[in-house]
Amino acid sequence: MARRAAAEALTALLAQPILRGQLVDGGLAQLFDEVEMALLPVLARMEKAGVRIDLEALSAMSEEFGATLADLETRIYAFVGHEFNIGSPRQLETVLFDQLELPSTKRTRTSRSTDASVLEELRDKHEVVGLILEHRQVSKLKSTYVDALPTLVDDLARLHTTYQQAVAATGRLSSTDPNLQNIPIRTALGRRIRRAFVAPAGKLLLGADYSQQELRILAHVSQDPGLKADFAAHADIHLAAAARVLGLAPDAVGPKERSVAKMINYGIAYGLSDFGLAQRLNIPREEAHVFIEDYYAAYPGIRRYTTEMKILARDQGFVTTLLGRRRYLPELAARNQALRSSGERMAINMPIQGTAADGMKIAMVRIDEALRERGLRSQMLLQVHDELIFETDEDELAQLAGMVRDIMRSALPLDVPLEVDLKVGSNWEQMDRYLPTDDDGGWHRVPKSAGDVAREEAEEEVAAELVT
Repeated sequence: MARRAAAEALTALLAQPILRGQLVDGGLAQLFDEVEMALLPVLARMEKAGVRIDLEALSAMSEEFGATLADLETRIYAFVGHEFNIGSPRQLETVLFDQLELPSTKRTRTSRSTDASVLEELRDKHEVVGLILEHRQVSKLKSTYVDALPTLVDDLARLHTTYQQAVAATGRLSSTDPNLQNIPIRTALGRRIRRAFVAPAGKLLLGADYSQQELRILAHVSQDPGLKADFAAHADIHLAAAARVLGLAPDAVGPKERSVAKMINYGIAYGLSDFGLAQRLNIPREEAHVFIEDYYAAYPGIRRYTTEMKILARDQGFVTTLLGRRRYLPELAARNQALRSSGERMAINMPIQGTAADGMKIAMVRIDEALRERGLRSQMLLQVHDELIFETDEDELAQLAGMVRDIMRSALPLDVPLEVDLKVGSNWEQMDRYLPTDDDGGWHRVPKSAGDVAREEAEEEVAAELVT
């Protein structure tokens, strides 16, 4: 063991000048030194600090989820007429397709699929399918989070994750043991897990969340005048897109039109095709194609950007972020059309998502430096893609909020303003908006309305769906 460890250390030492030369030749040395290496001690401090977990809340949730599962099982068995293992794909296949005679729409090599996409297609065919989907969701939440997290905390009930800098090809951080970046956000039930992430007695959690960060980066890299103007005017970006695409006055845009525009706004940034848009909006593919073409007509700079990135990626074999981070795309040379299309989507999205990741890392390094320079007790605990979570005291809250907001806003030199939403509370799920007071430079808490919560949840769900 000792000889192997020594050999690995020696190998790394001998490889260093070779790898350093490659960084310099690729124009990546500054990114490596000033972002990635500077971030290492920041992540180490975050991992050491951990985050407090409310074990009593998870215990109560476990009992509640257990009762919910028992009730769902009783109802499912009543529909089917007998008990079976709901978690067994083989038994579920027999029940759905042989006993209930529902149509099989997808096959694996050995059986008829019962994955989530198949069950969603069957939801309207039989009432039991919705119950099975709900059972699957609750069971997953209970086993993966509610029952698992208490086994991972330390003696102070704090949970410590490990951040990985070199896993995601876009430069995004990833998290393991446990994966705290995967804490559910798509459903109300899933979001309740965040209620167990708490501040210790006498302290508060401060959340700082980039507002539509990737769309703002899209406006910068595409230089589309319409999108830049909408952000400069602090417009509702999805309402503005609906008005431009559909040729409506802003006050004539309804919730349905705004929802379509929101999916297209985010979808374009992720290279979403008309087929993908049709699936997500549950509309004919032809209608989705018209929506996308009308969007490109309204935002010609974005069409130009997507076209140019595909050509550039094919010519040089890679794309870069604004800071020079590269992603190589061998998929573009594949014979398989699906692989090539996947490569094109990466070519469009990586400069956007990767630049967002670079900007967040820069902000984290600067915030950590400022915390130590000012001698603040506040700690940075979690990073979840476009959000940072801090633990702080009441007497430092306003100072921390202003400092974090200013640093995050200035992390990237964009042609459109970066905006940061701040929130504060005793747990990660139930947080008030934290806003500056215009007249005296102070801050105040504003409870979120039901509309605020609904809009935030819808925004997170769309972005999360496209990321995955």
